[in-house]
Amino acid sequence: MANNKYPLPKFHFKVEWGGTNIGFSEVSGLNVENKVIEYRDGASPEYSKIKMPGMREFGNITFKRGVFSNDNEFYKWFDTISLNTVERRDITINLLNENHEPVVTWKVKNAFPLKIQSTDLKADGNEVAIEQLDIAHEGLVIQNG
Repeated sequence: MANNKYPLPKFHFKVEWGGTNIGFSEVSGLNVENKVIEYRDGASPEYSKIKMPGMREFGNITFKRGVFSNDNEFYKWFDTISLNTVERRDITINLLNENHEPVVTWKVKNAFPLKIQSTDLKADGNEVAIEQLDIAHEGLVIQNG
């Protein structure tokens, strides 16, 4: 490792999602994948296919946060969905350093809510109530540094 650098911890992050400034306890699904196209010409002397990069595909992103009294922002955004229309948002996720400055940034384009999952209820539990929002989007750009 050069210059005594250490890997970044993943617990200090900020999400700008187009709503009020709320904290999230977890963000997952920040992945990008290129699909493979396989092709073989019928006159090819090789008895195998060639592979080339195809269309880019983005996974759905999941946000988790604690449930707060009188906070309906997830539901309000979810309720913007009607017949083939929805409020789309650009979302920015920043991994922060010890000075609260962005080190790695994920920029999500044209996101919209897919699913809201409320907390499970447990009479003998001792955990915080957590709700989950799953979103779909049309693009993810990762900027490191």
